[in-house]
Amino acid sequence: MLHLLLLEYNGSEKDAEPFIAAHVEYLERRHADGTFLVSGQTVPSTQGGAIVAWGVDRDVVERITEEDPFVVAGVAAYSITTIAPGRVHPALAGLLAADEACVRG
Repeated sequence: MLHLLLLEYNGSEKDAEPFIAAHVEYLERRHADGTFLVSGQTVPSTQGGAIVAWGVDRDVVERITEEDPFVVAGVAAYSITTIAPGRVHPALAGLLAADEACVRG
């Protein structure tokens, strides 16, 4: 499964500034363990950010988002859309096939 995680600020982008370093560490940790494929700010950045996660089920990804320092501090919240890929670009086919074979959790 793929999960689209949309992070939206609860207040202003400025409210989140004190937690940026910890949020970046959180992202780096999840990229390193292979859970996050892509992450970045939305355009405009005042809306928040987006992440594509994979290899874990919905319950696990929900727990992972609760660990984000932005969420812990109450300055942002996630919405999660789970995607069951139907058509896949060849460049991603092998990656997603591995996901089907063994879901990490």
